[in-house]
Amino acid sequence: MVAQKRRKRKDQPKRGYGQYCALAKALDVIGDRWTLLIVRELLARGPCRYTDVRNGLPGIATNLLAARLRELERSGIIRREEAPPPIATTLLHLTPRGEDLRPVVHAIGQWGGALLGEPRVGETFCSHWMAMPVELFLRDRTPEGPPIAIEVHCGDEPLVVETANGGVRTRLGRAEHPDVVLTGPPHLVLGVLTGKLPRDEATKHGLRHEGDLQVLRRLQPG
Repeated sequence: MVAQKRRKRKDQPKRGYGQYCALAKALDVIGDRWTLLIVRELLARGPCRYTDVRNGLPGIATNLLAARLRELERSGIIRREEAPPPIATTLLHLTPRGEDLRPVVHAIGQWGGALLGEPRVGETFCSHWMAMPVELFLRDRTPEGPPIAIEVHCGDEPLVVETANGGVRTRLGRAEHPDVVLTGPPHLVLGVLTGKLPRDEATKHGLRHEGDLQVLRRLQPG
């Protein structure tokens, strides 16, 4: 009898809002803690190993991450695929339905930008999180010009912001011949990169740079 009760409890559907409303239905799927941050990781980095997703979510318990991934898979937002050698591991991919969350994540991130100030003590920052503000705020205003590369040091790994095919993208790593190298806390780097913080003020608070900062104007909002 106890085993039957446990089995029934396990098989019960996830509790939701019970409302016939598109927003409520969406939150039934993506409203749990950590869920959209998992989506953020896959949007920023593309197909990932489980360990890559876990490393991009400091503080999440492994059993909770596994549970969230199962829920997202059941909901058709992610899929698993066995990668061939030399990778030879399972990769987590966003499905087309998952990719549809990109503008949702961007809209929430843009709304939350006003909540960012100086990082609080204990807050972490991963370099690849720079992908979202770059996609939101930077554009190549002179796509016919020569490509530019900006090397950024403000998180766990070096990151390159570069022009490509008329757009702006990020990648982890170093630039072979960077036009500018920015080093400092993430809020200072983001402020200067997006043109929201004067260079002199950022420098006064600890930003360091090498190269010509004038190239940033090509990417910043007009």
